[in-house]
Amino acid sequence: MIGFLHGTLVAKQPPLVLLDVQGVGYELEAPMSTFYALPDGQVTTKLLTHLHVREDAMLLYGFATEPERQLFRELIKVSGIGTKMALAVLSSYSVQDFNHHIHTADTAALSKIPGIGKKTAERMVIEMRDRLQKVFGASVRVSQDSSELSHNNINNMNKQSAVAALVSLGYKEAQAEVLVTKVYDEALSLEQLIKQALLQVRV
Repeated sequence: MIGFLHGTLVAKQPPLVLLDVQGVGYELEAPMSTFYALPDGQVTTKLLTHLHVREDAMLLYGFATEPERQLFRELIKVSGIGTKMALAVLSSYSVQDFNHHIHTADTAALSKIPGIGKKTAERMVIEMRDRLQKVFGASVRVSQDSSELSHNNINNMNKQSAVAALVSLGYKEAQAEVLVTKVYDEALSLEQLIKQALLQVRV
């Protein structure tokens, strides 16, 4: 089992992160909550990981905090919740907000997550209440290098990348374009643009 990776951040294109660890490039999928915490530029970064083994592939998932990783691991134990949907949950709500929606049985809020309908939301409320105790018992946060961060120039590719990121999270392309277009601003970074687009879903 790979517990964490510590190396140079080579590239990040939601939902993928490429990390160079002593000359080996590790490709990880990560929720938007983790992308918001990642630095810009090729900076030394540490990510907690979860290795998911399927019959046809071995996939690595990366997380900025232990509660995020724990929530991911508990979510994929719920019937009908796969890794893609678990990433969508973490990309739509913070761990704390998700906990609130579970304990208040707010199925309307949970149903706003891509791929989750009313029945799945109801099952999630029932199965996740006890499991969330494990998540909030974990408080380890990943440290990152304090090197000076570089800032890339913003261009229209951010808009296309943001739409692609939302599509990868389960949104229809037309819906993703509407969400991104409503909040698009050249002054926003890619991560900020995606975050602002996702915030509309919570309203």
